[in-house]
Amino acid sequence: MTESTPVGSRPRPGQEGTPAQRGALAVAGVVAVVALSVAAVLARPALAETASPADAPAAPTAASGRTTEVTVTIEGMAFAPSVIEVPAGDALVVTVVNKGDQRHDLVFPNGAETGTIAPGDQASLDVGIVGADLDGWCSLPGHRQMGMTLQVIALGAESAGDGAHGTGGYAAAPATDDPSVPTMADLLGAAEAATPEPAELGPLGAETEHFYTFTVTEQIESIAAGLTREVWTYNGSSPGPVLHGRVGDTFHITLVNDGSLGHSIDFHAGELAPDSPMRTIEPGEILEYSFTANRAGIWMYHCSTMPMSHHIANGMFGAVVIEPVGLEAVDRQYVLVQSDQYLGSDGGPADAAKVAAGIPDLVTFNGRAFQYDAHPLTADVGDRVRIWVLDAGPNASVSFHVVGTQFDTVWREGAYTVHRGTATDGLTPGGTGAQTLSLLAAEGGFVELVPVEAGHYALVNHQMSLAEKGAHGILDVTD
Repeated sequence: MTESTPVGSRPRPGQEGTPAQRGALAVAGVVAVVALSVAAVLARPALAETASPADAPAAPTAASGRTTEVTVTIEGMAFAPSVIEVPAGDALVVTVVNKGDQRHDLVFPNGAETGTIAPGDQASLDVGIVGADLDGWCSLPGHRQMGMTLQVIALGAESAGDGAHGTGGYAAAPATDDPSVPTMADLLGAAEAATPEPAELGPLGAETEHFYTFTVTEQIESIAAGLTREVWTYNGSSPGPVLHGRVGDTFHITLVNDGSLGHSIDFHAGELAPDSPMRTIEPGEILEYSFTANRAGIWMYHCSTMPMSHHIANGMFGAVVIEPVGLEAVDRQYVLVQSDQYLGSDGGPADAAKVAAGIPDLVTFNGRAFQYDAHPLTADVGDRVRIWVLDAGPNASVSFHVVGTQFDTVWREGAYTVHRGTATDGLTPGGTGAQTLSLLAAEGGFVELVPVEAGHYALVNHQMSLAEKGAHGILDVTD
């Protein structure tokens, strides 16, 4: 009997190939990652993804008479290890231990399957003789697409013919893997290792004129282990700096292009002809841009160089918070800027074709997927919490929701719809509130809530497929 050896990181399962497939992602995926309890028990469907056996490989491997045994653990929405090595010709027995908080299974294209495994339980699976590389997966709805795949490497096996690679000589379910797209588990690991982007909005100072230098950079950013992207920034971060002021304040911006391409900037918080201040400047050039913020809001700024969608998707955006006159003080105040990412080649900029198609690989709050799951925002019970939200796009919308709370105040694009539990329409009697703040690209607003008990409150884009791609975080409320 031999022991298998985990190797490296598994290839990253990718996004679904069609919008319909994307829409089928299970809401349970996000719930598992943030370790919230699941009350509903998923009924395991038939093994619909498994196809009938295909022709065996051209050069079948003789049975060795040995058995390799391996234990695989389910944690969140991933198998660990996700890659195992088995000598070709060995029989393979896999013991699957479910340390997650919902049911899972493990299936292979030859029909071997564990059946559903409840949280805390385990099951052993006789995969049979391994004659070629073999792919397994969780067959519960959406789980494979969320990253629950297991790769078996057959050491010493001869190359199988076309159509048999990764299946051990059997026809597999339709492939959905895109190695350029990290899984939820990959992204959470990267978020835990990274320094989070500050989200807290500090108090206003006394100044009415604000002076900033914005330096354009083009740099490499780590997305997950073994995967990077080229990001274009203002002052080295995406989103760029949050500007904060009152109605009537004046902002003076010096834009310095230290990149290798032409870039520009457009502040929605100002009103002025775009011809000169929003023009593209070449590398090494400097531009002066001044505006007065005459109206309240959370206003977007971004690079306006064409193709604008590509420059925004590469990271060139940020927020200007101009407080409404008479805005009440709160205990905690945060800013979340949602943006969508379209991954290109490793170390490269955004994939322009993906940007044009408008189906993002990742969706983030403040530039990194799941960073506030790894590093939660905080509040105390009874705190009044204000969260400013801006949808930077370039494509995806946001339906912002905080699980377990209701908003007693909602301010969207220049006006309150609910203020401290009272509707602003002059018609709705009694106490009222809201469950979401819905925004299209470049729209913004804020919500207020008062958590009534300690706990972990999920911050989500309630377009759940986008939350499952990274627009998700936690508000950690303590007594």
